[in-house]
Formats: sequence, structure tokens, C-alpha cells
Amino acid sequence: MTGASSPNGAPGETPGTLLVVGDVVTDVVALHRGPLASGTDTTAAIRTVPGGAGANVACWAARRDGTEVRLLGKVGMNSAAWHERELATSGVRPLLVIDPEAPTGTVVCLVDSGASAERTFLTDSGAALRLTPDDWSESLLDGVARLHLSGYLFFSELCRALVAVAVESARARGVPVSVDPASAGFLTELGVDRFLALTEGVDVLLPSRDEACLLTGLPDPADAAAKLSRHVPLVVVKLGDAGALVARSGEIRARVPAVPATPVDTTGAGDAFTGAFLAALLAGTRPEEAAAEGCRAGARAVEQVGGRPPTNT
Repeated sequence: MTGASSPNGAPGETPGTLLVVGDVVTDVVALHRGPLASGTDTTAAIRTVPGGAGANVACWAARRDGTEVRLLGKVGMNSAAWHERELATSGVRPLLVIDPEAPTGTVVCLVDSGASAERTFLTDSGAALRLTPDDWSESLLDGVARLHLSGYLFFSELCRALVAVAVESARARGVPVSVDPASAGFLTELGVDRFLALTEGVDVLLPSRDEACLLTGLPDPADAAAKLSRHVPLVVVKLGDAGALVARSGEIRARVPAVPATPVDTTGAGDAFTGAFLAALLAGTRPEEAAAEGCRAGARAVEQVGGRPPTNT
């Protein structure tokens, strides 16, 4: 990492480490074309790949040269070794806690392989959302310059307690904290006001268009981004094939165009954006330019199956 920039952009200094706390799951991706045939067979191409929003973010962040990334997550004994190997292969230092009772989380991703490549998730969180304050240690922040929390943590009572401890620890050390809300459906179940209260003290929020509009009650994503940036200092709204919005202090500061792509599977596109964005911030890149890097990563993500970056390039 010699010669990299610090978070403040000073040359010749190492930028520190990104610590991601979040979900590690096994994705079963089924690519089908057209509507599912109820009550009978639907032909599909099915693959089993490592996933999880938190793990995906960590792997995409680690793609940037000179970026050190650690991941705290919880898995079952059944696939712990496989997930550790897959994370390490992607350049991430795995800090996985093994749950003695629950299996690794599993998500079935139903992907319509038509033009939009839109997906539907069937989620069994398993061990992924069983992190507790007992799994946290102050030493996890040693050498860490940024802490990122997967939004899925906010939808589990056990994990919410961990979130509170982690955010308090980070603030005490002056480590900025980012959150990706992760799921509009789960946000609705949790409640907008409760989520906003839980993210008090967070420095960066990275919602999708739907999540931003849900969190504000505003139909226009630009208005939503501006409003959210009065609650969180830096807000970046991911708009998919429409790019991204960067907002600070109640104003839109940049509209970043998308990168053209031919979608195969949109699973993990938002995670790719978040990972690339955070790695760029860590290296001292301005948020507007970091968002452009996020858009490039998102475009790469949708042109492949699964939510992780390829490990052979």
C-alpha cells in the first residue's frame, strides 16, 4: 500500500483499513426466462455462489489496489471453511464467527434472464443475523479508518444491539461509519422512524432509489436524497441504470451518470457500488468521483451471475 493516499488525500501515507460488519450467506441463483410456471416445472440455470450484502461489499472494496478490507460476519459450521476461502480469494480478511446452533444463511435468487434481469429473493437468514455484542471487540477497530454496517443488521434484534456498540466504539475513536439500508421490504417492517433513529450518528448513508423514497415519504429521489442529507452528512442514492445522486447539507451536489451495461443478473449491483465507493473514499477520492467509481463497479456486477466480483481478473 506504499504510495497510496490517506483519507485526507495526503500522498505517501497508507489509507487505513475498511472494516465491514454484515451478512455472509450462500446464494442459490436461478436464472429463468419469463414468468414462473405455477404448479409445474420452469427451466432454469442454477448456480450456488457465495453472497451476502456485507460480504459482497467487502469483496468489491478489496478490488481496489492497496485497499485492506476486513469482514466481521457469522456463519454456520456447515460452510464456514468455504466462505473463509472465498473471502480470502477476493482479498478480504475474514473475521468469521461460527454459530454452533444455526446454519449459514441462504438466499434463493430468482432472476428473470430477460432484458431487465430483475430478481426476487427468498431469504433464510440463518446465522447471518445472529451477531451479538459478544462478537464485538474494541480491537476490531485497530488500524481501521472506516466502518461499514450492512443494513440487514438493523432488521435483527440481536444485531441491533451489536450495531449500537459498534457505532459507539467507532465514534469514540473518530472512525466514520457508513450504512447501506439494504432492503425496502425489511425497512417497511422495521419502520422508517425507528431506522432513522438507529442511524443517528452515521456519517454516510447509501440507499437505493426505493429505500430513499421510503425513508422520506417523497416520490422524487433527488428530493429524498436532499432531505436525508439533513439527517446524515453524506447521502449517496443509487439509481441503477440512472446513475447516482450525491447530497450533502440538504442539497444535491452531483448527479453521476450510469455506465452502460447489458444486465445478466442484477444481484449485488448495489453492493458493488457501495464497495467501490467506500474504497475510493478510503483512498481520499472526493465523494462525487467515488460515486462514479461505484457506477462503474455496478455496471460490471450486472454483467455476471452472482453478487461478488470475479476473482480471476
